[in-house]
Amino acid sequence: MAAKGTSIKDALSKWEAENEEKAPESKMVKLCGQLPPIEKMDASLSTLSSCEQLSLSSNCIEKIANLNGLKNLKILSLARNNIKNLNGLEAVGDTLTELWISYNFIEKLKGIHVLKKLQILYMSNNSVKDANEFKKLADLPCLVELLFEGNPLKETKGDDYMDFVMGALPKLKKLDNQPIVRNDDDED
Repeated sequence: MAAKGTSIKDALSKWEAENEEKAPESKMVKLCGQLPPIEKMDASLSTLSSCEQLSLSSNCIEKIANLNGLKNLKILSLARNNIKNLNGLEAVGDTLTELWISYNFIEKLKGIHVLKKLQILYMSNNSVKDANEFKKLADLPCLVELLFEGNPLKETKGDDYMDFVMGALPKLKKLDNQPIVRNDDDED
């Protein structure tokens, strides 16, 4: 029989013991790489009302869920999990400024549009291959930094990748750790 994953409740208890503070009062909570790994974002997350940065990286989470109580969340790190889509972000749509979701299995960007204040999106090494999916990032009015390398779309676009991204996301200032230089005064 396989070992049962660590629950959020148990991970929070362990975190409180290690950090000697109450998780609901903390601005930063890191529950990375739990053993056994966290498999579900359960309702215990809703107790983190003061949390501004939550890290659940390097676990086995498959679905984004139970973010309702995180009224102050600005940075959410879910890198290195088993996430396949971006549904479940509605509750943090008005507060989240950074989403770190690299090394997952995301192919479609449905659900990303709710992140109205998102400025930074790290989603390298996922499975996005469709240009129309990528164009959903244009629904993010504040997006200025994107880490997207390691997605099949970059390989498909080849040399046209940078032009494609700049056309789809005219406000972007940084792509794949490189500043974007636009020739705005070419018309002169």
